[in-house]
Amino acid sequence: MNRHASAELPEVLSEFALSNSFLGKIIEVCLVTEDHQRTMEGLVRLGIGPFRVYTFTADTVAEQSYRGEASPFSLKVCFATNDDLTFEIMQPLSGRTIMREFLDRHGEGIHHIAFDCHGLPWNQRLDLFADRGFAATQSGRWLDQNSFSFFDTEAATTTCFETYHFPEGFVYPDPERWYPAPPPTDA
Repeated sequence: MNRHASAELPEVLSEFALSNSFLGKIIEVCLVTEDHQRTMEGLVRLGIGPFRVYTFTADTVAEQSYRGEASPFSLKVCFATNDDLTFEIMQPLSGRTIMREFLDRHGEGIHHIAFDCHGLPWNQRLDLFADRGFAATQSGRWLDQNSFSFFDTEAATTTCFETYHFPEGFVYPDPERWYPAPPPTDA
């Protein structure tokens, strides 16, 4: 039995909610791959895109950590937003990452889902995961604005959970490139 499982189950509040709910809406699904280009091509064939392509490095992601220790990493990261759900592709490039661990253990596939945690303050989100026994496994702050953290939920749920926070008014920076092409601009 999970050492964090409570003898007392949460109260069922409705058909859609438990008394201990805090995750909020699913805002992202991430695929981890050895080849971001191939994965983008497949998703574009299914009508998902266009993708913004970035490289996350120590220069663009502050406070990089891996399993509680400062640890530099780099990733190719691609984003496509369809309605209110973001599709993300991650390809590990260097350093210790949970994405590389996943690829080595499972191969390519869905690595994590991200939740908005109802917009709760950042530290409260981290505490709510920790209070339930889920330690942060990888984290950082992209462009010194967008905090993100992944949690050790795989053993309990079969997948990794993430939460991230874009500050109000955040605008994606120009990507390294768009795939298959940039969106039209109003001229």
